[in-house]
Amino acid sequence: MITPSAQKYRPLLIAVLAVIVLPFALAAMGLSHNTGTMIVALAVAAMGLNLCIGYTGLVSFGHGTWFGIGAYAAGLIQLNWFPGQIWLPLVLSTIVVAAASAFVGAVILRRRGVYFSLLTLALAALAYTTAFRWTSLTGGEDGLGGLKRGSIGGVSLDNALHYYIVVAILSLGVLFLLLRLVRSPFGHVLMAIRENELRARFQGYPVERYKLAVFVISAVVTGFAGGLIGFQNYLVSAEAVSVPFSGELLAVVVIGGMQSMLGPALGALFFILFRELLSIWTPNWLLWFGLLFVAFVLYSPGGLVGIWSTLARRWWPPPEETAAMSRRRIYEGLPMPEFLRPRAGEGTVLEVIGVSKSFGGIRAVRDASLQVRAGEIHALIGPNGAGKTTLFNLVSGLFAPDAGTIRLHGREIQGVPSELICHQGLARSFQITNLFKGLSIYENLRLSLQARAPGRFDIWRDIDHYRGVHAETAELIKFLGLEGIENIEGGNLSYGGQRLVDLGIALGSKPQVLLLDEPLAGLAAAERERVSNLVRNVAQNIPVLIVEHDIDRVLGFSHEVTVMNQGEILMTGSPEAVRADRRVQEVYTGTGTPAVAHSPTLSAGRDAAPILRFAGVNAFYGKSHILHDATLDVREGEIVALLGRNGAGKSTLLKTLAGLVPAASGEIAFAGRDITRLAAPDIARLGIGYVPQGRGLFAGMTVRENLALGRLARKTDGSAGAVWNEEQILGYFPRLKERMDIAADYLSGGEQQMVAVARAMSGNVRLLLLDEPFEGLAPAVILELFRVFDRLRQHISIIIVEHNLDLVLALADRVFALERGAVFHEGAAAPLLTDLDYRKKILWL
Repeated sequence: MITPSAQKYRPLLIAVLAVIVLPFALAAMGLSHNTGTMIVALAVAAMGLNLCIGYTGLVSFGHGTWFGIGAYAAGLIQLNWFPGQIWLPLVLSTIVVAAASAFVGAVILRRRGVYFSLLTLALAALAYTTAFRWTSLTGGEDGLGGLKRGSIGGVSLDNALHYYIVVAILSLGVLFLLLRLVRSPFGHVLMAIRENELRARFQGYPVERYKLAVFVISAVVTGFAGGLIGFQNYLVSAEAVSVPFSGELLAVVVIGGMQSMLGPALGALFFILFRELLSIWTPNWLLWFGLLFVAFVLYSPGGLVGIWSTLARRWWPPPEETAAMSRRRIYEGLPMPEFLRPRAGEGTVLEVIGVSKSFGGIRAVRDASLQVRAGEIHALIGPNGAGKTTLFNLVSGLFAPDAGTIRLHGREIQGVPSELICHQGLARSFQITNLFKGLSIYENLRLSLQARAPGRFDIWRDIDHYRGVHAETAELIKFLGLEGIENIEGGNLSYGGQRLVDLGIALGSKPQVLLLDEPLAGLAAAERERVSNLVRNVAQNIPVLIVEHDIDRVLGFSHEVTVMNQGEILMTGSPEAVRADRRVQEVYTGTGTPAVAHSPTLSAGRDAAPILRFAGVNAFYGKSHILHDATLDVREGEIVALLGRNGAGKSTLLKTLAGLVPAASGEIAFAGRDITRLAAPDIARLGIGYVPQGRGLFAGMTVRENLALGRLARKTDGSAGAVWNEEQILGYFPRLKERMDIAADYLSGGEQQMVAVARAMSGNVRLLLLDEPFEGLAPAVILELFRVFDRLRQHISIIIVEHNLDLVLALADRVFALERGAVFHEGAAAPLLTDLDYRKKILWL
């Protein structure tokens, strides 16, 4: 039986066995002990790089720089200060690498993603040029020669076997240290950063400090390996800092297997043996190695260590399992754990005073003020685009406000980094679930609780040592009703399950005020009731500020409600006062008096030919069921409006029609042709144009280029219907004639919306899908677009999603109303337009 301790250090035990067997295996293949030393030292270098890539998600293209700097530093220190010695030069070279990497990391870690990777590549190129040309220091193209291995205890290290043994022992020591690091609280935070940097920041972790620390540690390990190989060869050359060597080091990690401690070691063994054995037969061995690298990336992303599991999944697919959430154990009526209850307090906990925020020319929040008091649930409601989530982002520290004051327990927090705000007692969930999908539910929640523990920065002690954190995690899991599925990865849960974990992550931060952004979205009816009760339970101890679009339910359990519209606070009052307020009703249902109306054409009558049939369609995002047997139809020359609250499934329906979200079941027929299984490009070519919310223009390209790209992917022979050439399009949008050669991102919001519609029309478009086309536009531009859409019905059909009910009902011929992904109302638009009481009956609370 393997003990837990042995399980933790199994990689070390395997490595011990491997370094003992390796010399004998190489001898059997006719290879020397020097080859064994090269394999072991390269394995150390690759493990250092893997600490960045596999464990933290920092992809370094130029990590060979630290390998070379470590080698040069060790060589120069020996030649100039400690002739014939090896130990002090190796130790001092790691200090040099640590100092250099700390300075460089502080600069390049300010950039993320591909920019960080390219900066490391530029660093490698710079280091190579310096090493190659600074002849007086590095020896230039001849290299830095004359190095000596020295001796230990009178035993000469010039003997290849002796040196191999020393390098093997040192490498095992490095492996032991790395195993301790990745199993420490510090190491677990690295994996959290890899999975979701933003979430780690909102758990209270100073992410930039963690990334700098791991960058330095990674560089030191790789530089130490460079020193070992420098003394192995008695020479350091510029090749050690070259870009090709950095590429080889990266390939070793990928082929061996990232996110595995021994994966890079296996990759080093494979690389050296491949090079030594295949180079005998062909000088083009690197070409074949490159092809193998591509094959591993495509077919076995887990590398050599994951190849068996990849093959096993393909040959023996695992049986279909029941939904994870169905296997959990739920304990109804549990009180909130004692450790989550903040200190007793009264009065105002969170105060927002006159906060404003603009993004470019858009004022997202204007002079917003609200208060959250102890023991209350304060709801923040409003239509789509009202500024609710932006206000959440300002309060929680994601953005700094342009003006105004935010106080938490009387202490100003505006402009304070989000991780510090978390430690001051404010935690939040997110509108789109934000968790560590590659980590287990248990680990997701434990990381939040760990962030509040004194040993959260511990780099040495094993995470199992923190028994208090584990006990709190188990109690939190039980409170949330997730017991029994705690070892399932967050990404394998349904959307509703991920919502629950997201709420648990926020609770795990032990907040004194909790911000919940749509915690009920994606939940089934029974689960909505459970989470609603959970929020009530939490609010008895922790005040809650909640954004939620299930208005009926949120008004049912809230104590105070603030209504936002167009970035401003419309009113604050009790749920009863909000429900009865005429201004709030108008925000959600309109006034019934639109500024403009249309005259429907005869083609929009009941006898018009159908152009679209959308029947019994179900659609999913991951495991979350979004559309539920949704059914609608569209006739020739008709404008159909999709109505419903935020999260009802309107945008998903448009994306399913456009082929961007696949239909799991049901039938979609367009112009008599089944398009249910067609890809998005094929659907577009058939004549369905899609204008997404936010416009989705090609920034940096001119208006003319945007329209040209719209034409490239579509038929223009007139066989499928109306042809929209440039002249016809500009007839509808004359304002664009003078802006054809201006980049799209320099246009006003209204002009950008015109370009988006014009681009969608640039081909044989017979059905136009519009998602919030009037959002954020000036009244004059809205009326101009309204008249354009009204005229377009003479040639095409339109499906429109728009939260301005007065406008969309004045424009539409028929409406389909959705709730939780299902169509619950179908009928003519006119009654809803003219009869406000009927509209409230269908669409209000």
